[in-house]
Amino acid sequence: MQTDKKPHWDNIYQTKEPHQVSWTQKTPATSLELIKACKLSKDSKIIDIGGGDSLLVDHLLDLGYKNISVLDISEVALERAKKRLGDRQHEVNWIVSNVTHFTPSESYDCWHDRAAFHFLTENKDIDTYKEIVTNNIKAGGSLIIGTFSEDGPEKCSGIPITQYTEITLENTFSQSFERKESIRIDHTTPFNTTQNFVFCRFNKLT
Repeated sequence: MQTDKKPHWDNIYQTKEPHQVSWTQKTPATSLELIKACKLSKDSKIIDIGGGDSLLVDHLLDLGYKNISVLDISEVALERAKKRLGDRQHEVNWIVSNVTHFTPSESYDCWHDRAAFHFLTENKDIDTYKEIVTNNIKAGGSLIIGTFSEDGPEKCSGIPITQYTEITLENTFSQSFERKESIRIDHTTPFNTTQNFVFCRFNKLT
């Protein structure tokens, strides 16, 4: 996601409610299933990339996880999530950043990204993302990536994306990560349309 996309996303979150955007999930079941498969301790450091005002953080807090970070390019989105969480917002580390400009101050046990990575369409940005995850996920840690599949949309919110298959996602990260499982799902949007996603869970090689 390029730097000049920040105004776009701020505008989306300023003008649209959750039921008016395609990515909304009341229960992010696939993400939760894959995070649980990582067998993390409750003290494990988890980061949600492009989390926006997603409900994933609510569910992770409900499950007792204590070291959660949420990163998004839109401060407006994160402010909406904070308002929703009320006092629980103080249990979360909020990061306003373009992921390709992100310089983490800590290493993570689990890096989760549903539909942020696929906005990277230029090789240099994809390579930068790969370098960041390689350097900032602990050895043996987990990388969970969800993108539109080759059967999914070619754009999201009017912006072109990169489609992936299980194999192309695996090949993208194979230098430093081993694929442990993959899942295909049809996400039903608030408008009752479907979007096909591919999710892969990887382990960081030691």
